[in-house]
Amino acid sequence: MIPPLIKRTITSEYLSFGLRVCLGYFFIYASLSKIPYPAQFAEAIANYRLIPYVFVNLGAVILPWIELVTSLFLIIGFKSRSSIILIGLLLIIFNIMILVNMYRGAPISCGCYDIVGEPIGWKKVLENALMLIFSVQVYYCDKPVPLHRLKSFIGAGSGQWLAAMRPK
Repeated sequence: MIPPLIKRTITSEYLSFGLRVCLGYFFIYASLSKIPYPAQFAEAIANYRLIPYVFVNLGAVILPWIELVTSLFLIIGFKSRSSIILIGLLLIIFNIMILVNMYRGAPISCGCYDIVGEPIGWKKVLENALMLIFSVQVYYCDKPVPLHRLKSFIGAGSGQWLAAMRPK
C-alpha cells in the first residue's frame, strides 16, 4: 500500500502541470533543432535503417513540426490528452528504434537534438523511459483549467471593464 502523502504527490495535478511544461519544452527544443536542418535529420533517420527510404524525407520534414505543435498544445493545456498520447507514442517508437540498433551494434547518433547528436545507448533508453513515465502521469492525473474558469483569474469586474472599453 502506498502511503497517502506519496500517493497525493504522485497523483497531484500540480506535478502534472510541471511535467507537462517540462515535456513540452523538451520536445520544443528537440523540434527547433531539427526544423532548420531537414536534410541532416533525414540522414539521422536513414541511419537507423528501419524506415523505408521513400518515407525518410517526408518524416524528416513532418516529424519535427508534429513535435513542435504537440509540445505547444501540451504546454498551454489545449488538447493535452491527445498531445500526451502522441508524445508517448513517439517516445515508444524512439526507444524501439534505439533498442533495435543497439542490438545490431550500429554506432549511430540518436538525431534527437542537433546535427551531431549523442550516440545511442542505455542512457538514451532510460531518458526516454523516464519521459514515458512522466507522460503516463500527465495522462492520468492532469486536469487542465477549462477556458470558462479562466474568468476567475482575470477578475470578477473584467466584464464591466470590457464593456466600458467597447466603442459606442
